[in-house]
Amino acid sequence: MDSSEEHTRCPARGTCPVFLAMSAGTVRYAPLGLCPALEGNLREEPWGTDSPPQPDQGLPPPLAAVPVPWKSTDPCQGHRESPGPLVETSAGEEAQGQEGPAATQLDVLRLRSSSMEIREKGSEFLKEELHRAQKELKLKDEECERLSKVREQLEQELEELTASLFEEAHKMVREANMKQAASEKQLKEAGGKVDTILFAEFQAWREAPTLDKTCPFLERVHREDVGPCLDFTMQELSTLVRAAVEDNTLTIEPVASQTLPAVKVAEVECSSTNTCALSGLTRTCRHRIRLGDSESHYYISPSSRARITAVCNFFTYIRYIQQGLVRQDAEPMFWEIMRLRKEMSLAKLGFFPQEA
Repeated sequence: MDSSEEHTRCPARGTCPVFLAMSAGTVRYAPLGLCPALEGNLREEPWGTDSPPQPDQGLPPPLAAVPVPWKSTDPCQGHRESPGPLVETSAGEEAQGQEGPAATQLDVLRLRSSSMEIREKGSEFLKEELHRAQKELKLKDEECERLSKVREQLEQELEELTASLFEEAHKMVREANMKQAASEKQLKEAGGKVDTILFAEFQAWREAPTLDKTCPFLERVHREDVGPCLDFTMQELSTLVRAAVEDNTLTIEPVASQTLPAVKVAEVECSSTNTCALSGLTRTCRHRIRLGDSESHYYISPSSRARITAVCNFFTYIRYIQQGLVRQDAEPMFWEIMRLRKEMSLAKLGFFPQEA
């Protein structure tokens, strides 16, 4: 008797092993782990030895027969070997097939868990970075605000300084214009008023400046201003003072506020700080004079000091002209000399500043 084993594939569950035993024209379906859709349709059907069995209406198409070994126990009947190993193998494959989706689902869950953990850590890291960036931005904003205030303060100070400089410059220009206008006015007035003889004497002296008293210009000044201004009551000391002024060896020193001991000088009768050595009058003496290299000091009153100072200022200016330190035209020099002569005249008459 020929026997065969046939496998068919279930559309719903995969491969389902089916054993067909043929004996005396009968086909027996022995499904193992068939799907429910096929278990109810398998049954025994008689068929002839000369023609293959016909499938019923509505059943799946016939399965392909695979030859399997059979053991014969009866001349008329065949006995199939135990399909134990095959059944166990199929059951193992089915169990493995069932464990596969579970393992896959577990891997998916693990991946999801890892992804969520990574996402949480990434979110925390981004939050920390955002917080740090916001803190740095806040510090930079504060620094920018501080620098902006410093810049505004510097700009304000610069504007104030610029305004002050412009104001000072305008003031200097205004004063210079006023002085120039005054000089021009004096020059115009001098054109019709000062003595032409005196101006001619000054121009002659300016061409060859000298300190010799024999020249007409200086001889006039000595006779009219210097001599009367230094003519004090004490004639002997007055002569010494005039000679020291002309030689530029006279020194005027302020007296200290504290009381000083009296200077014992035999040649001078008045050596007290309350008596003027030149006029002999009782006056508060705030200055004293020293002649040349002498160690003797003579206390003088404010009036005497003003007269000596006026003469010293005149001689100092003409020395500057002689040394070439005054670079002006003849007219400004002449009017400056006239001003110094005016001071000597006023000091001779007793007009002098109170601080003298």
